[in-house]
Amino acid sequence: MYKCNSNKAEEFISHKEITDTLEYVERNKGDKALINEILERAALCKGLPHREAALLLECNDPEVNERVFRLAKEIKQKFYGNRIVMFAPLYLSNYCVNGCVYCPYHAKNKTILRRKLTQDDIRREVIALQDMGHKRLAIEAGEDPLHNPLEYILESIDTIYGIHHKNGAIRRVNVNIAATTVDNYRRLRDAGIGTYILFQETYHKANYELLHPRGPKSDYAWHTEAMDRAMQGGIDDVGIGVLFGLNTYKYDFTGLLMHAEHLEAVYGVGPHTISVPRICSADDIDKENFENAISDEIFKKIVAVIRISVPYTGIIVSTRESQKSREEVLEIGVSQISGGSRTTVGGYTEELAHDNSAQFDVSDHRTLDEIVHWLLKLGYIPSFCTACYRAGRTGDRFMSLVKTGQIANCCAPNALMTLKEYGEDYASPDTKRLIDEMIAREIPMIPNEAIRRKAADNIDSIVKGERDFRF
Repeated sequence: MYKCNSNKAEEFISHKEITDTLEYVERNKGDKALINEILERAALCKGLPHREAALLLECNDPEVNERVFRLAKEIKQKFYGNRIVMFAPLYLSNYCVNGCVYCPYHAKNKTILRRKLTQDDIRREVIALQDMGHKRLAIEAGEDPLHNPLEYILESIDTIYGIHHKNGAIRRVNVNIAATTVDNYRRLRDAGIGTYILFQETYHKANYELLHPRGPKSDYAWHTEAMDRAMQGGIDDVGIGVLFGLNTYKYDFTGLLMHAEHLEAVYGVGPHTISVPRICSADDIDKENFENAISDEIFKKIVAVIRISVPYTGIIVSTRESQKSREEVLEIGVSQISGGSRTTVGGYTEELAHDNSAQFDVSDHRTLDEIVHWLLKLGYIPSFCTACYRAGRTGDRFMSLVKTGQIANCCAPNALMTLKEYGEDYASPDTKRLIDEMIAREIPMIPNEAIRRKAADNIDSIVKGERDFRF
């Protein structure tokens, strides 16, 4: 039975509800009047339930697709403007006891180089990331109670926050580690993390169990209910996602939105972010072996319909995607991207780097400066802002500001001030020129006069050497 507000995985992600939804979609995908009605309601920017979203995703009428992409672009602009948040992953360890058949970290893989960073290694990696200009990291580690206990993760977070090299500082650490207990989520919260991130991989229980034949992750309910435990542990910013290509995209798309609806119904706030990774090759994993891999066209439509369905939620695309693919989805939904990323353990430091420890093959190999330059040329504002986390604007407090539009009074000036920091400290001369041109154009567009004036004063202070201003 489908119960959106249940705390049981098989009730809030009901297999029957998903199959009923897909049958509903098949019956109605040619009903133009119904689809037009759904699009009209979607234009109110209040989101869509999973059944209606699944119907929009499946409709292949060119006119409908054009309206979907146009509406997604309008909603993206309304809530996020032209800001794109920047981050980088930091892989701490690839030791793992699980048997996930799509991930080269799986315990039976004897060809991958197993590595775990020491705290000194982490310091070198973080200094390298700071010297690029990064302010926000997402730490990653395989699940291994012996090599990667929570104590190691907590010590690593403390190390990262304690490193200040030249003008560099990591101001927010997001965490992507295995499902754990409520008490452990409290410990992560107390360590000052930003968002807790965990991908479901697939919501199809039978396929999930085939894809995870051994290890703690093989427990479907334990994994699927992790976000509930994180919320109960006081982490109110969580990030969900599926790995498209493991199962049919229609099923997992529907499950993804049902998960978002469940969190909203039970905790009053949906996911802070949704990630949309696609299956990639790496080491002994070949993406050609996964028959459900999706095309660029379907990927773009998925991003657009997610943006329409959950207008207030950030959408993340990593360097799994190529420059071309990322450029297409930035316009119609994506609000966060990684830059200059390495998916190897120790990949940012020359003396630690080794290609044979990657979780997936990177498609976008550009440096952070090249990506910042590219975004500026496209008319976007690369943002290194972490102000909301540090000011306590998280969870329902953040969402209430987004839904009322008040967050714009913070986001635009914060993005510009952090971009100016990047320009002064790390940018190449050509990128710095584009940054100054962007700031000159955008500062006068800040609607609140007092904030506009203060932002301009702060930018002048940044030029004089001061740092870390925020609204």
